[in-house]
Amino acid sequence: MSLDADRLIDRRRLKRSLTLWRVVAVIALVAAAVAVAGRLHGGGSHVARLKVDGIILDDPWRDDALAEAAADAAVKALIVRIDSPGGTVAGGEALFRNLRRVAEKKPVVAVMGTTATSAGYMIALGADRILARSTSVTGSIGVILQTADVTGLLEKLGVKPEAIKSRPLKAQPNPLETLSAEAREAARGAVLDLYDMFVDMVGERRNMPRETVLALADGRVYTGRQALANGLIDALGGEAEARQWLDQARKIPLSLPAKDVDVEYEDQVWRNLLTTTVGKVLFSERLRLDGPISLWHPGVW
Repeated sequence: MSLDADRLIDRRRLKRSLTLWRVVAVIALVAAAVAVAGRLHGGGSHVARLKVDGIILDDPWRDDALAEAAADAAVKALIVRIDSPGGTVAGGEALFRNLRRVAEKKPVVAVMGTTATSAGYMIALGADRILARSTSVTGSIGVILQTADVTGLLEKLGVKPEAIKSRPLKAQPNPLETLSAEAREAARGAVLDLYDMFVDMVGERRNMPRETVLALADGRVYTGRQALANGLIDALGGEAEARQWLDQARKIPLSLPAKDVDVEYEDQVWRNLLTTTVGKVLFSERLRLDGPISLWHPGVW
């Protein structure tokens, strides 16, 4: 009797297992059919959305995500939402050039939020069309290299810095040394070269004579309305207006969903932990601004 009962129990277990696997197989077939149908009817097509906020730095993971979006046939256009006071010149240049690579394959629209100044405006130049709110703050076209002379303070403290250098201009500017006239001129030359690059970007992308750009690029900021009047942007509006332009000018339907570009970092777990528990009080991105920067209000920490 015991043997028959065991066989009956085993048979029921086997039957339940087969039923479970049949259900799983049916679900898999249905999912595959839905996926195929979605591709056939363009269901996977969408407009990608890249959010750029905070301090702009050189970011290889973001570059990889943009390259994937450019190569993805399902991505029909890219909207770049900018809310940034700027950042490093290298970071702005890298993102600008990557947006231009995307624009070679599909339309790119920049939408300015509260602030899109300095390097924030530089990356907007990588788009085919630039929109801003009437109250957006943009412009601040320029480059700055900051340092400080603390030698007087150190002298009062009885501290005398010593440095052995290969040449006089090595490690200049340097807070521990008084800036010489020769070092000041060398640093100014580097800043002006980067400024010329920025001016050339504006002239080329906004189709402006250099003289016109130079008149606008004195470091001042502009409201969205002023930027429109001066030809620095194309229209006033937000993402809704960007989608309308894509629909009317590039035949990309309003019905397509918008999906955020997923930037995957190698240290994503630690990034999330620091952002949620510690925040940017102790681990501020601004601590990494150790070179020429294109940033509005760089002294406000």
